[in-house]
Amino acid sequence: MNCLSPSILAADFKTLGEQLRLIDEAGAQYVHIDVMDGMFVPSISFGIPVIRTIRDCTKRIFDVHLMVEEPYRYIGDFAEGGADHITVHAEACTHLDRTIDAIKARGLSAGVALNPATPLSELDWILEKTDLVLIMTVNPGFGGQGLIPYTVEKIRALRQRIDAAGYHTDIEVDGGITHENAADILKAGANIIVSGSSVFHGDITENVRRFLDILNARP
Repeated sequence: MNCLSPSILAADFKTLGEQLRLIDEAGAQYVHIDVMDGMFVPSISFGIPVIRTIRDCTKRIFDVHLMVEEPYRYIGDFAEGGADHITVHAEACTHLDRTIDAIKARGLSAGVALNPATPLSELDWILEKTDLVLIMTVNPGFGGQGLIPYTVEKIRALRQRIDAAGYHTDIEVDGGITHENAADILKAGANIIVSGSSVFHGDITENVRRFLDILNARP
């Protein structure tokens, strides 16, 4: 199933509850929550208290993307705070297998994120137990960047690998996704689209509906 995961990193925090209501009513299936620690990536965003606070604003799936060093330390806290999916970066984990196991032990879906230049070989021994792979199509840390073109081929190669193995792993894509390039991303093999600026800048309801029309046009 193709799904939209609006990234609240681009939302207006003065009216975050209202904006969550708008994306919910417009039909977005997920809420993408970028947690940044100022160490693994340059920026600092928000943490568990914000997630816990907004959990009551929507019943949509909380798609938590941990851009933090050694995320294993925080899995329990984010699970208790309301996460449904937790995705960690392969580059940030000393023990990636242990971290994936910790997420699954909490009954949550476990994802592995790869930065643009990180090869798919990082998944060699972990793909079978991974529910989701997040391909970063920008270097993480800041919103509003343009998509790096070579990452589209990386998505295509990952889809071929998943299909050949007979897995049902989702491919999520994050970074520079717009109404203009979303169809190409889906054609390459992604099935979950993360978008921030192209959702929250302008008419949120119309922006979500435009993405959903594109998503629903692909099998």
